[in-house]
Amino acid sequence: MATQHTKGLTLDLRVERFPYHQPFRISGHVFTETALLVAAISDGTHVGRGEGAGVYYLGDDIDHMLAEATRVRGAIEAGATREELQHLLPPGGARNALDCAFWDLEAKQAGRPVWELAGLEQPKALRSTLTLGADSPEAMAKAALAIDPAAPIKVKLTGDLADDIARIEAIRAVRPDAWIGVDANQGYDVGTLADLLPALVSARVAQLEQPLRRGREADLDGLKRPLPFAADESALSLADTAALVGRFDIVNIKLDKCGGLTEGLAIARQAKKLGLDVMVGNMMGTSLSMAPSHLVGQLCDIVDLDGPTFLAHDRVPGVEYRDGMIHCPAEIWGS
Repeated sequence: MATQHTKGLTLDLRVERFPYHQPFRISGHVFTETALLVAAISDGTHVGRGEGAGVYYLGDDIDHMLAEATRVRGAIEAGATREELQHLLPPGGARNALDCAFWDLEAKQAGRPVWELAGLEQPKALRSTLTLGADSPEAMAKAALAIDPAAPIKVKLTGDLADDIARIEAIRAVRPDAWIGVDANQGYDVGTLADLLPALVSARVAQLEQPLRRGREADLDGLKRPLPFAADESALSLADTAALVGRFDIVNIKLDKCGGLTEGLAIARQAKKLGLDVMVGNMMGTSLSMAPSHLVGQLCDIVDLDGPTFLAHDRVPGVEYRDGMIHCPAEIWGS
């Protein structure tokens, strides 16, 4: 799809912070808010918006995102296109915010929704996981009972083998029929992983996400995978995708990692060609982040777009979660 005429653009950049209901714990980190870079690109008549949350484990924080977006402001205002943006900035939160703002602007200029411009079918509501942050086994079991019973459950692990097994067993005990996936967030090594896998199989866990540290992917060579492995931190961009074959079964696409919807769609399509399943995730943004990710989700086997459920407040209008599904009204973005 050709980009619309973009001469005379203006770019507005803002930092917005969204606190969480309560601290959210994963392996090695505790989060209390999401700081977002919000980009608005205007042609004087139409305004396109996008936001980026960055990638915390790469140092892609709010200051870095703001500096990166500011660095290319002159090029964008001089007429750089979305296609050219892919070369102006590396993958990351800044490019995500700008790429999504360009898509939104193009949709408004063309009078056609982004899904149509991107060659997708009209979007449908998607079954989305709801995530349980790491806590005591008792607290996580209680949380598992409190969430939508129709939603799949994603469980954050910490890398402490005994505690993680206790967490999984406690959740399975109270939710015997739920789809459960676990996310290790790089918390294991190949030795401790071998001890974890039998417990995952026993608890009927559906998938294991990112067991080892990024850079240790070769440790998985020859390892029997008794359940599907999903790559998250090991799969940042399109360039990482081919190397996942044989080590992982699923690639988790996050627009903040890959730098926007443009590359996110390319990863989904390439992964399918390589025989990988496709998952879409998020870096805890608002509904303005979920809307373009929801489009990627139309191509995915697994959807994890629950970021706004952790926020003390979301944008209005926002996505809706009901009956285990994420519903994304067209007026949020991209139409």
